[in-house]
Amino acid sequence: MGTFSQKLKLLFADRSLRNRLLFVVGVLAVFRLLAAMPVPGIDTLQLQAFFASNQFFGLLNLFSGGGLANLSIVLLGVGPYITASIIMQVSTIMVPRLKQLYQEEGEAGRQRFSQYTRMLSLPLAVLQGISFLLILERQGVLPDLSAFQFGVNLLVVVAGSMFLMWLGELISEFGLGNGVSVIIFGGIVASLPSTVSQALFSFVPSQLPIYLAFIAAAVAVVAAVVVVTEAERPVPVTYAKQVRGMKTFGGSATYLPLRLNQAGVIPIIFALSLLLVPQMVATFFATSSLVWVAQAANFVLQALQHLGIYGLLYFTLVFFFTYFYTAVTFDPHQIAENLQKNGAFVPGVRPGSSTVDHLSKVITRITFVGAFFLGLIAVLPIAMQSLTGIQSLTLGGTALLIVVSVVLDLSRRIDAQISIREY
Repeated sequence: MGTFSQKLKLLFADRSLRNRLLFVVGVLAVFRLLAAMPVPGIDTLQLQAFFASNQFFGLLNLFSGGGLANLSIVLLGVGPYITASIIMQVSTIMVPRLKQLYQEEGEAGRQRFSQYTRMLSLPLAVLQGISFLLILERQGVLPDLSAFQFGVNLLVVVAGSMFLMWLGELISEFGLGNGVSVIIFGGIVASLPSTVSQALFSFVPSQLPIYLAFIAAAVAVVAAVVVVTEAERPVPVTYAKQVRGMKTFGGSATYLPLRLNQAGVIPIIFALSLLLVPQMVATFFATSSLVWVAQAANFVLQALQHLGIYGLLYFTLVFFFTYFYTAVTFDPHQIAENLQKNGAFVPGVRPGSSTVDHLSKVITRITFVGAFFLGLIAVLPIAMQSLTGIQSLTLGGTALLIVVSVVLDLSRRIDAQISIREY
């Protein structure tokens, strides 16, 4: 407790760190203000009915931080940026130059890679903006717009998404944590009061054991998320002794920490973004004048509304993206090469290709555990609703993992900054 109080005191005493925290708070306040500004001409009653009959738009609402539920000027949220990130990450496999830029050219290369991602976000925001506005117009949420009015609304929502992406970049540069994750985190936290009030309003005394079990399960799930997020598999590394002149260097033993969940919360965000694409396309064509197109779109919507099919697809995509993102960000060849250059080796493993094979085997095994856990967390709300039949009890899932991951990341960054200043 004494150490915690000392760190807390140092946190607010250090001017630079305090300014970073205040900057994050200020940006989140601006974001919440934007999320409350609606686009012109909304039919509030039609909007409520639309969201009541379209559950997957609640998932889209996650990326907009509540901006979609209000049809605010940031209703697209950081969705276009996330989609652009997925495309760029996939492109690293097919385009060697992008892989080299992302993994081998250091900080300058990653900055150029991020710049390409931001540039790609603009046309994606335009496409998503057109799709959203047309869907909302067909559903009666927005009135029939003239070409000029449609263009103005499109310009507003695209500008709102780009501005939100810029705020995320500012948080990453001048604040603490990953800006996109922090913005999504802010939207989730802002929705907590309404979620709690909905659960209390629908409370029935006869369901008290279910609510108590839900609270106990929530605590257990949060603890499990923290444990898995922080878990590491240490790979022992020994540095060979080197004689230079009359002095001997090296000979020390350390370890290479391989995280159980190398990808963090990214696989769930990627999977959710990809899973929402067919639902958005099907919703867009559900009212088509072509009978066979409307029938096909409605078939897709009905299939995805089935909890079993939706849960299986969600779990599979999360599992796949965990392996995919780990393969993109963790390069055993480069690590083995760096170890060999620095005179280090894994005890019992020959340097070179044997070390690459050993690291690949270890990361494959631990990633399986991390991917399986992420998949379970992703489909947890579906399981809770199926078991309890209470819609307000949506335990964990994407929102829980994002909140816990962002809090842990902020905690680690604050500890690192404090340690630097103490040193």
